[in-house]
Amino acid sequence: MHILYGFIIIIVGAMVVIKSEWLLNNFGRIAFFESHLGSEGGSRLGYKLIGLIVIFIGLLVMTNLIGGFLEWALSPLIRVSQPQ
Repeated sequence: MHILYGFIIIIVGAMVVIKSEWLLNNFGRIAFFESHLGSEGGSRLGYKLIGLIVIFIGLLVMTNLIGGFLEWALSPLIRVSQPQ
């Protein structure tokens, strides 16, 4: 079942990357991306980066590696929060 969920997440991420201009026209510019990613296309690039992150998460879900990735990414927080 995780293969199907991962495939759906990948499709959503690909649509965000492909339809970044539509998203920009309908949802507007994002101030954070405009200030940090360039003067005239930062939001467009930001939408594409969000789409690529969603595609990466979809690939992790599809290959059932999401648990290991989250464990690795959150290991500093988990290590600090555990009592000694």
